[in-house]
Amino acid sequence: MTGSVREDGFASSGGADMSPEQRVPEWDGDQLADPAGAPGLDGDLLGIDPTELTDEDLIREMHSLHRTRLDTLRHAADSALANHLRRTAELETEYLARHPGREVDPSRLRDA
Repeated sequence: MTGSVREDGFASSGGADMSPEQRVPEWDGDQLADPAGAPGLDGDLLGIDPTELTDEDLIREMHSLHRTRLDTLRHAADSALANHLRRTAELETEYLARHPGREVDPSRLRDA
């Protein structure tokens, strides 16, 4: 059985195995790598390099992104969602690099 194709070109079923990046039509993973080449974007708008943030600032930035996640996913332009995804990945990657042995709550584990 095949899913119907919605007006936006995405299949109406089977999308569960696609990442959010794959669902954003203009996402190519590198579109914001060179802010100077992006029209209307100032490098400062893309955020401070996560490696330069203090632990407190890193956590604050992640809180902000997670707080606005659903609204961005549901209502923001594709470019804003792509920027949100990129920034979230940058910040979370930095957090994991700083805390490789982070404490895992046993109640959050699943039985195999």
